[in-house]
Amino acid sequence: METVKLKIVSALDKHFYDDDIDCIPVLEKASVLLGEDFSFQAVYIDTDQLNISKKLIKVKIESEAADYIKASTVDHVPVRFPVYRRPHDDNYQRTAPGLYPDLLIPVKDGENLYLVKDELKSLWFDVKIPEDSALRNFTVKITITDIEENVLASETLGFKVIGIPLPSQEFIVTQWFHCDCLADYYGVEVFSEEHWRIIGEFIKTAVDNGINMILTPVVTPPLDTVVGGERPTVQLADITKDGDKWSFSFEKLERWVKLCLSLGITHFEISHLFTQWGAKHAPKIMATVDGTYKRIFGWDTDASGKEYNEFLSAFLPALTDELKKLDVAKKTYFHISDEPYKDQLESYLTAKATVSEFLSEFKIIDALSDISFYESGAVAHPIPANNHIEPFLEANIPELWTYYCCGQDRDVSNRFLSMPLHRTRIIGTQFYKFNLAGFLQWGYNFYYSQYSIRQINPYHCNDGEYFVPAGDAFSVYPAPDGSAYETIRLRAFAHGLADLRAMKLCEKLCGREAVMEEIERDLEKPISFSEYPKDASYILGLRERINEMIEKAI
Repeated sequence: METVKLKIVSALDKHFYDDDIDCIPVLEKASVLLGEDFSFQAVYIDTDQLNISKKLIKVKIESEAADYIKASTVDHVPVRFPVYRRPHDDNYQRTAPGLYPDLLIPVKDGENLYLVKDELKSLWFDVKIPEDSALRNFTVKITITDIEENVLASETLGFKVIGIPLPSQEFIVTQWFHCDCLADYYGVEVFSEEHWRIIGEFIKTAVDNGINMILTPVVTPPLDTVVGGERPTVQLADITKDGDKWSFSFEKLERWVKLCLSLGITHFEISHLFTQWGAKHAPKIMATVDGTYKRIFGWDTDASGKEYNEFLSAFLPALTDELKKLDVAKKTYFHISDEPYKDQLESYLTAKATVSEFLSEFKIIDALSDISFYESGAVAHPIPANNHIEPFLEANIPELWTYYCCGQDRDVSNRFLSMPLHRTRIIGTQFYKFNLAGFLQWGYNFYYSQYSIRQINPYHCNDGEYFVPAGDAFSVYPAPDGSAYETIRLRAFAHGLADLRAMKLCEKLCGREAVMEEIERDLEKPISFSEYPKDASYILGLRERINEMIEKAI
């Protein structure tokens, strides 16, 4: 009697240890464009009544495309704060504390895995067929064997490759990159050679998942910092003051830009020039003054004060000249202050006036949700949260972005561990419908508690010490070797970006009206940021139809 059950299923299913394998739908078919990163899963369980604990197994992949397939285990992490303790919508997978699937750990060739009695396990597979490949149809056979290589279970998935590359990503995506968290977690000196190596590893994973803009700390970013406190110095600009004379050196910034460009980053955002939530103070800035290295600005600095204004009038022209020299000025954005509220409009306007003359050639973007900042002219390029975006859409703001963070916990897309993966991926379709230009999220790798008071271990704490629902603060885990482990949430978001790119290709071939007809076919209500089908089958079916349209058109 066969006791091991195995199913090949979609990458939009999130599987818990106690899920019933018989209730999980099988993935029947898959189609993919050239150069596209496609994912699927294999779930398996042992029902052997004689097995009292675990068995060792191996997983074998047989395919004409085997060289292009990467396997990972889907590991579970402890979640104590899955959702806010307030009424929430019903589009959550689970809301009780427990072990949640999230972490992807690559499987090495020949590695032994555990088969645990009555515990559902999941393997994650990424398939990426090169753009120049002649491969068009192939199968992937997944086989589980014991360590003597006796077959315990086997299943096969058929693939169709559509002979046109997925177009390059024009949509801008940033998830804020926290260099200090990496230095602290790995115990390395900021901007030491080992720190630079780790930074490069984390950037590579970001780019692999569609993140193409990076927060660039010319000075230490004034983000999530307790009033009066400070984060570790991660300042790319070397600043010197002798008497009344300022001078600036940008060797570290040059290295940063060249590293980012070499790994696929296309856009840069300069760290905020004023503190969060109101722009009332200066960020932490270090300088060598008359031979002594010290902090010269911070929470004790009035943002509108003479000293900081004089500094900015010297620093910003030097910085913008350097960006032009590095040939990235046209793809560099600036920030004033993060998430200002309506009653802080005056201080925001004052801060902006301080820098406007120096940044006239650059776009200034900020996350905010009150349209008065746009209507007043304070922000020409606002980034509203996806649960406050409607007035901004009605205003027909060109090149509009959106963002989400912890507060977007009702109705809209987000990436909490407690949410189903289709809720994370649907945002790509929303990006397409509303023709957005970019997306921002604040935590690619934030490994601190709230206000950056303490370092946390992300493997044990994914809520910033009850700061935000689990998953909001980071989308990658720090691997032992200094690289970044992906998460199923990060991959689901990346697949949403691939959906967007496929829809753009389909629009070019078939017209926007035809694409929108497929997106909203048979829906009771049109797609919005809060209204969308709450199941995986919609996204899977839609993407297959888009691929069919592309195939017919070529």
